[in-house]
Amino acid sequence: MLHPIESRTTSPVAAAQLLEPRPDGRPQGSPGPQCPQGGPGSPGEDNPWHTGAACRRDEVGLFFAPSKEPTAARLSREEQAKQVCARCPVLLECREHALAQPEPYGVWGGLTAAERRVVLARRRRREGELREAARVTTAQRRIAG
Repeated sequence: MLHPIESRTTSPVAAAQLLEPRPDGRPQGSPGPQCPQGGPGSPGEDNPWHTGAACRRDEVGLFFAPSKEPTAARLSREEQAKQVCARCPVLLECREHALAQPEPYGVWGGLTAAERRVVLARRRRREGELREAARVTTAQRRIAG
C-alpha cells in the first residue's frame, strides 16, 4: 500500500503498489493525497519535508478510511493515526500542506478531514475579521485626517 506521503522516486515495489486499490476507495487514476514535493519537478527536491515523516514507517491503513468503515472502527483508527502524528517531527509542515491543498481525505498533521474543514473555516472567518478591521481603521484615519 502507498503511504500518505509518497516518496519522489517510484521503486518497483511502489510501482506494483500503484495497481492496488486506494485505501479510501477512490480509483487509482483519481487525484490522491500527495505531498507538493512528491511529484516530478516540484519544489523542495533536495530535502523535502516529508522525508522525515513518522507515517512513512507506519501502516497507511491508519491514515485513510476503508470503504464503509463502521464509526467506532473509524474513531479508533483515527486516534491511532493521531498518536503517530503526535510523535512526528514534521507534524506542522504536514498539517499546513493538508490545509493548503486542501486534502479531502485521511489524517494529515494530526487532523482528520472534518477537523481540517473546521480549521479552514476559522481561518477564513478570522481573515475576514482582520480585513474588516483594516477597512474600518483606514476609514477612521480618512475621517480624522
